[in-house]
Amino acid sequence: MQFYTLSVALALLAGPAVAVAGDLEDAVQSMKDAVVKKDAAEVKKLAASIHEMACELTEEAAPTDAEEKKAWQERVNYGKSVMAYGESAMVATALNSQPAVLIDLISTLETQNPKSKALDEAYGPYFVALNKIGSGAKIVGIAEKALVNFPENEDLLLLLTDNAVTKNQGDRALALSNRLVASLTKHTKPEGMAAADWDRKRNAALQRGYYTAGVISGQKGQWVAADKNLRAALPLVQGTPSMAGPTLFYLGMANYELGKMTLSKARVLEAAKFSDQAALLESPFQDQARHNAQVMKNDAAKMR
Repeated sequence: MQFYTLSVALALLAGPAVAVAGDLEDAVQSMKDAVVKKDAAEVKKLAASIHEMACELTEEAAPTDAEEKKAWQERVNYGKSVMAYGESAMVATALNSQPAVLIDLISTLETQNPKSKALDEAYGPYFVALNKIGSGAKIVGIAEKALVNFPENEDLLLLLTDNAVTKNQGDRALALSNRLVASLTKHTKPEGMAAADWDRKRNAALQRGYYTAGVISGQKGQWVAADKNLRAALPLVQGTPSMAGPTLFYLGMANYELGKMTLSKARVLEAAKFSDQAALLESPFQDQARHNAQVMKNDAAKMR
């Protein structure tokens, strides 16, 4: 993890701020030692202390005097950097701890600062840990709250997309899956994550995002969106018949309808090809795909 560079010119601090800065420097050093020792209890204790002292600096009212404002800004910046360090140290310690300790540290940070940037990388492991101790029922509620502060977090979007699908909330699942795809296509590999691990995680999430958006768009008769998403999903669902069958079925439907709209014989024939492929895979759409393929071929034969 990244450790923040913490420094402040004490000469710029005035009155009680000098004492606060001194205490903060001592607390930060103690935190560094606790992180090295993997002392989660001490990290948790120091994080609370650092947060409280840092708030004294960051919440100090701005002075009106121009010369004093420079020193005030230094104090505020220092307080923010120290606070960010304490939060990152909590998450780093949590991610290297047993499930119960991880949950305790992350839930504490959520209470302390639910908007902490350090939380952005913690939700995936946090949910895994909750499942391990039998507290999976809490996950959706936690994710709903967290998404307000982290609207582009892939772990949150993926989990809530799947939850919406499970609950047959089509409109919500479609909106969330579109957000998931947009987030994944925008973001790059997180710092510290191996490229192979990121590729696996990204492809698995893109598979769910494209597939969900494509199938639901197909169910709604939104053929352009269905075709776009399902073509993107197709290479990702190969080897997963439960997903490949519906993908090919709705690709057939989308291209058949688009082919008829545009009087494109080539597109109708492509629809028949997709339907033939869907008919070879066991799924609830297998028999209908076989029937559709014949209808599409017959219609294509009548086209110029």
